[in-house]
Amino acid sequence: MTLIEPIVTAAPGIASLRRDLHAHPELAYEEVRTAELVASTLAGWGIPVHRGIGRTGVVGVLRQGRSDRAIGLRADMDALPMTEHNRFAHASRHPGRMHACGHDGHTAMLLAAAQHLARHRHFDGTVYLVFQPAEEGGGGARAMMEDGLFERFPMDEIYGMHNWPGIPAGQFGLCDGPCMASSNEFRIRITGKGAHAALPHLGIDPVPVACQMVQAFQTIITRNRKPLDAAVISVTMIHAGEVTNVIPDHCEVQGTVRTFSTAVLDLIEQRMRDIAHHTGAAFGAEIEFEFVRNYPPTVNHPRETELVREVMHDLVGHEATLRFEPTMGAEDFSFFLQARPGAYFFIGNGDGDHRQDDSPAGHDLGPCTLHNPHYDFNDDLIPLGGSFWVRLVERCLAPTSPC
Repeated sequence: MTLIEPIVTAAPGIASLRRDLHAHPELAYEEVRTAELVASTLAGWGIPVHRGIGRTGVVGVLRQGRSDRAIGLRADMDALPMTEHNRFAHASRHPGRMHACGHDGHTAMLLAAAQHLARHRHFDGTVYLVFQPAEEGGGGARAMMEDGLFERFPMDEIYGMHNWPGIPAGQFGLCDGPCMASSNEFRIRITGKGAHAALPHLGIDPVPVACQMVQAFQTIITRNRKPLDAAVISVTMIHAGEVTNVIPDHCEVQGTVRTFSTAVLDLIEQRMRDIAHHTGAAFGAEIEFEFVRNYPPTVNHPRETELVREVMHDLVGHEATLRFEPTMGAEDFSFFLQARPGAYFFIGNGDGDHRQDDSPAGHDLGPCTLHNPHYDFNDDLIPLGGSFWVRLVERCLAPTSPC
């Protein structure tokens, strides 16, 4: 592993900043303190800063030389609406808010790179440092684009990095093509006719309608979808009734759909719509069908993926550059990749041994997995992640390298 020594030296200071962010988590579009801390830190290093992009986003701009080539590096900043169970000194001070996905660490790694790039400008072109709000369900990437991100900051390509528990620290994960799925939600309201539970023939029971509908949805996966095209339909909520001796008027079915391609998603949505309406008609019930497309699939571009792989090989070696298995989780970096070439990849966060317990009574740390109340970002990643960003910039914006 060949880390950049000045970044290693500066890492403790960046880690302190990261822990401050962890202790003061802010939810989607509420990242006011976080954004100001990021902006003031960048400005203190002499980096021009643009605030309020996509409401609470921040973009730093580093220019060097005469080239008109430009790349974007993105870190997300928002926390999750959940209560932290850790007891270490930098645990969240705000119940119901927690950095349980490592966005504080993503911000820290990009700040580490920004500090070095501001002091050692071994590149020719422009680097846009994109600190994005509202990744956790808020579509902050789309909001920044709607606010003119790519028009105001005309980057040729953009890159994003996410920590991944289970991959050992010191290793990276990368995959070609789709790496994360689309995220979509459905809501179906079934309206029947209520009746006494002892006299079901006088009503239209929406519950068996829902049961038959849910079973039929799985035939879309097993009989309509091409077997090699990954997809998941998950019914996660069924709500009906209030008392045991009454057939309810209504039943509501909700859940999610995940796919790696828009064509498969189109198929699933249409088949679900058909099944819902025809099943309702067969029972004499009325159907309201809603399908919301939240995030598209995150699909890496070939050239940019290969560039990332080469930087990983140079930094940690071939054996520590892993083939990442695509996940059905979703990521709004997908909006950026629909608009610009780029790649999204993963840095190992280890298995949780980095966490410290300074509670005198002792503490069960629990699993260090994403979106878990015991999670914490591994600060040992800061010099590695920062070094990666710098090497990527230097390779992409080298004087003889086409970007």
